[in-house]
Amino acid sequence: MFVLELTYTAPLDAVNALHADHMAWLGEQFEKGVFLASGRKNPRDGGVILAVAEDRSRIEEIVAADPYTVGEVCAYRITEFTATTTVPELARYRQTPD
Repeated sequence: MFVLELTYTAPLDAVNALHADHMAWLGEQFEKGVFLASGRKNPRDGGVILAVAEDRSRIEEIVAADPYTVGEVCAYRITEFTATTTVPELARYRQTPD
């Protein structure tokens, strides 16, 4: 499982210009089952996405296709973690530590 933290690197007007495309990209990832939750940070200087994928390289490929990344208006911090405990609704994503 991965926590993707976006930090805006451009003024909000540049971010807002790409917002519709970013939201469409998010929707595609939710439909594919890659993204589980997403939203803006408070204060609005970026966002956070909870994601699942087979490995970090796949997440890096997905992040590289984000219109915010392509448009160079944000930077991503990718944190991988082992989800050993979840709410019942996320039980299928539970992992056993190595």
